Amino acid sequence: MRPSTSASALLRPPTCPSTSASALLHPPTCPSRLPQLRSFVGFRWSAPRFQVRERAGAVVGVVNGTTGCSLRLGVPALTVCRPHQRAAVIRNEHAQNADLPRKYSKREKKPFPIPVLELRRRAKERMKAAQGKPKRPLPPPKNGMLVHRLIPVAYKVYNARILLINNLRKLMKVVPVKGCKYCSEIHVGSVGHPFRTCRGMMSDQRRGEHDWGSTLVEAVFLPVEAYHLEDRLGKRIPHEQRFAVPRIPALVELCIQAGVDLPEYPTKRRRKPIIKIGRNEFVDADEDDLPEAEPDRFKQTLLEELHFDEIIAPSTPEETAALAEETLEAWETVRDGALKLMKGYAVRVCGYCPEVHVGPTGHKARNCGAFKHQQRNGQHGWQAAVLDDLIPPRYVWHMPESGEELQRELKTFYGQAPAVVEMCIQGGAKVPEKYKGTMRLDIGIPSSLKEAEMVI
Repeated sequence: MRPSTSASALLRPPTCPSTSASALLHPPTCPSRLPQLRSFVGFRWSAPRFQVRERAGAVVGVVNGTTGCSLRLGVPALTVCRPHQRAAVIRNEHAQNADLPRKYSKREKKPFPIPVLELRRRAKERMKAAQGKPKRPLPPPKNGMLVHRLIPVAYKVYNARILLINNLRKLMKVVPVKGCKYCSEIHVGSVGHPFRTCRGMMSDQRRGEHDWGSTLVEAVFLPVEAYHLEDRLGKRIPHEQRFAVPRIPALVELCIQAGVDLPEYPTKRRRKPIIKIGRNEFVDADEDDLPEAEPDRFKQTLLEELHFDEIIAPSTPEETAALAEETLEAWETVRDGALKLMKGYAVRVCGYCPEVHVGPTGHKARNCGAFKHQQRNGQHGWQAAVLDDLIPPRYVWHMPESGEELQRELKTFYGQAPAVVEMCIQGGAKVPEKYKGTMRLDIGIPSSLKEAEMVI
């Protein structure tokens, strides 16, 4: 039977002629906030590193000095604390194989980008921090002024959107895109995919198979529309005026509110901040004492959409690849720029339907037809929008590099990518790093169904 010895005596390093006790690592100490461990690991102390081993109910420490000088120690697990294990972890922003964004049911409300409890906690912290301090003036754009640093971004996004639409029309002449005649699904390729996912009219008679035909650029780059506001701080659009207010692409409306001037869509530009007279009431400041407005130094030349007669398809593979690279760059510019604008200017989306409104508060038009809209009298459930609400990516199946047609039995091995990205890749552009996870490029596709059944 082992004689009773204290834990401190057991953990004392042995005396060796060639190794001093100071050269060995000391046992770790336990912070008081960590819970006691039921079973712990043992340490093997040595000069360069320590090694851990697990043993039920006890800690086993092996202290190594020079060759042939070691001691095996054992103490109860409750007397020693687990050390902080630090490991070098290589993190990658883009997963190797990532799942697609979740598709929510029509009976399910979209989740808030930031949970409601977190919003309440932040509001309480702001109120507590502002207690006893003078009230700060409203920052732009809440005070009616423009955010000057975002004006060049708005012009850049507007021109990139026009360039993207023009390039997609040119690219669709050499990269075929098919669309189903009964549903909204599209496929980038000369032949549509064989998957039975159609939910359109008479889909039960066709057993879910698609009836493929030609399509337009609006099916690839979805046009999300919103009401145009002449005054973004004005009164909300009532239900009676829902047909009197023009509707334009939501991305264009965001650029207009951020500083882009379009003669056909006038908007109010203030030169002085508003004066708040109530919680929801304000008056405009007197601007008569100001000199005449100088020419806008941020104004840039705006591009225009090409007519169908002006669209010329690329004639060589080199021109096609260059056009695909330019289109992919415009796509990334639109998304990155729109995300910057959304951080400065509020964009709302209905939690039940795809309706988008660019402004601090949503409109009052009762045109929501989503699940249980009768209980809300057709009113929208406004919440903060995300980038995919403003610019839907529209995922399509990725064609393998071998050029083989998709097979119905090998559906789980194929990846997906946004339709614009898939068109550019088939046109000769380089695959962006951020889309490799959903495209599943590192997954080998079986050559037959028998080989696919052997995959674990």
